[in-house]
Amino acid sequence: MNEKIKKELKEALEIMQEIIDDRTVPRNIRKVVSDALEKINKGKPTTVDCSMAIYLLDDISNDINMPAYTRTSIWTVISRLESVKEHIKELE
Repeated sequence: MNEKIKKELKEALEIMQEIIDDRTVPRNIRKVVSDALEKINKGKPTTVDCSMAIYLLDDISNDINMPAYTRTSIWTVISRLESVKEHIKELE
């Protein structure tokens, strides 16, 4: 993995961890973010791993109980993961 992918992935993982640690975020949302984090928090995530994490996050982003700042953070994570996925595709 090149440095750009590592940087994007690191930023996404950090934001996801912040959401998981934020007790003001509903438990069901933290659980989904945690599941998505597990999908990509491997030594070398694949495009499938990224796609699965994006799907989970996109699905939960419409939850009516989600704080607005958390929704924005999730959209940022989705954007970063899309970028990582595209970079991984280029390398394959």
